[in-house]
Amino acid sequence: MEIAIIAHDGKKAEMVQFLSKHKELILKNNIELISTGTTGGHAENSGLSVTKYLSGPMGGDAQIAGRVAEGKVSMVLFFRDPLEKHPHEPDVLMLMRLCDVHNVPLATNPATAALLMEALG
Repeated sequence: MEIAIIAHDGKKAEMVQFLSKHKELILKNNIELISTGTTGGHAENSGLSVTKYLSGPMGGDAQIAGRVAEGKVSMVLFFRDPLEKHPHEPDVLMLMRLCDVHNVPLATNPATAALLMEALG
């Protein structure tokens, strides 16, 4: 199972905390993590193996959206910062739209992400 992890700058620490809390479940289920570049670097620092794509503003969100469209991504955990402006917002919206089009679960906050992870049991 491939799970994409993405976090805006103001949410990267939350993502690392979330991943650390769910590390055992990730390892137990042999989950392959993919990520935008900077978020992936933070996740690697927490001891997880991550396949990193470009940084979000440089096209990483679009790369992950492509994997969603190809049916390779099973779930997206995207901790968005709704209080900040993001120059790559069109890519973010495209990723979210493709998750809806392809019926891929998408969590945009830690509470929803926790529910999705619990479902993996």
